[in-house]
Amino acid sequence: MDEMLLLTRILLVGFICALLVSSGLTCGPGRGIGKRRHPKKLTPLAYKQFIPNVAEKTLGASGRYEGKITRNSERFKELTPNYNPDIIFKDEENTGADRLMTQRCKDKLNALAISVMNQWPGVKLRVTEGWDEDGHHSEESLHYEGRAVDITTSDRDRSKYGMLARLAVEAGFDWVYYESKAHIHCSVKAENSVAAKSGGCFPGSATVHLEQGGTKLVKDLSPGDRVLVADAEGRLLYSDFLTFLDREDGSHKLFYVIETRQPRAQLLLTAAHLLFVAPQHNQSQAGTLSSQALFASRVRPGQRVYVLGEGGQHLLPAAVHSVSLREETSGAYAPLTAQGTILINRVLASCYAVIEEHSWAHWAFAPFRLLQGMLATLCPSSGGTPMDAPTSPGIHWYSRLLYRIGSWVLDSDSLHPLGMVAPSS
Repeated sequence: MDEMLLLTRILLVGFICALLVSSGLTCGPGRGIGKRRHPKKLTPLAYKQFIPNVAEKTLGASGRYEGKITRNSERFKELTPNYNPDIIFKDEENTGADRLMTQRCKDKLNALAISVMNQWPGVKLRVTEGWDEDGHHSEESLHYEGRAVDITTSDRDRSKYGMLARLAVEAGFDWVYYESKAHIHCSVKAENSVAAKSGGCFPGSATVHLEQGGTKLVKDLSPGDRVLVADAEGRLLYSDFLTFLDREDGSHKLFYVIETRQPRAQLLLTAAHLLFVAPQHNQSQAGTLSSQALFASRVRPGQRVYVLGEGGQHLLPAAVHSVSLREETSGAYAPLTAQGTILINRVLASCYAVIEEHSWAHWAFAPFRLLQGMLATLCPSSGGTPMDAPTSPGIHWYSRLLYRIGSWVLDSDSLHPLGMVAPSS
């Protein structure tokens, strides 16, 4: 059976590659077979612009302040020195403090140093401020945690700073701010913060509707379950539960709470998960999935989502009454159905996250659905879980594979910044 699983994975990866070669990802004005990938055109940041366009210490950026680190504190061991010869550290205190930073900050800074040398031959990245142990910054500054740096170019040419900020965004800093005419401010998420590990999931306390009647906690889904979903026309039907794209039992997560009143419903989901939003026209018509799928972090009061109507026979567009944030400790689960949609707590959601295109994501999982069905037919003794038991913790290997492909093919702005945890290199 192990050999069969290995063979299936090899076939699946080959199938994905073949589809990418023959699909729209390699046709048209873009890259074709054997052509070099054209470099992306980079746009400098404007003075006082910051990316992402939210406050620094919020979920969508570098996350909350977690407390000042001193040389005598237990957390001092979280800081690591950066001796990269391609980076100039101002270190005006002569203490080496500017070289100390978290591993995540170090990784992003080293990546940026390479980009700077490629962009301007002979020019290096310069760090003017790193970890602050002397209280020179505002209260709750991320400099006190080694999670922020202020940077310039070694030639101090201010005409380059807008592009330097853009390069910092591309290098993976979680928040970049063209803060001053004299420098760019960059920061990262905490290594163990809720914000750094948001993913795209529902809490374990969420419920789904079963074909045989009744409901079930999403965390208890198992092979053979058929759950309530909707097709592309908004028609309700039951679809096979295939696997968990992500499963973190008992984990601590921050969820967006989407609430409606008519009909009344409440759905919790993470920032990067997709939720179907009804068009503003045709107010009385039950929804179809021609509407837009948005990241949960982009849903606003007044927009309409699809809620199961009384009697459970059809979907109704319901206005969002409130959007808030709530921390939960019941785990995080991302169920995948054959249909690609699912009703959670009576609200229609996509099974997908990270990229704000439901149809693209569903297409990308077509090889997985096809080969899983084939292998399930060939090996019925596997219990319908040939591609990996859905009880396995962590992010599914196929999701990781697609994320790597998407990171290579798509612009960084196309992927939600909280969509997947990228391991430090």
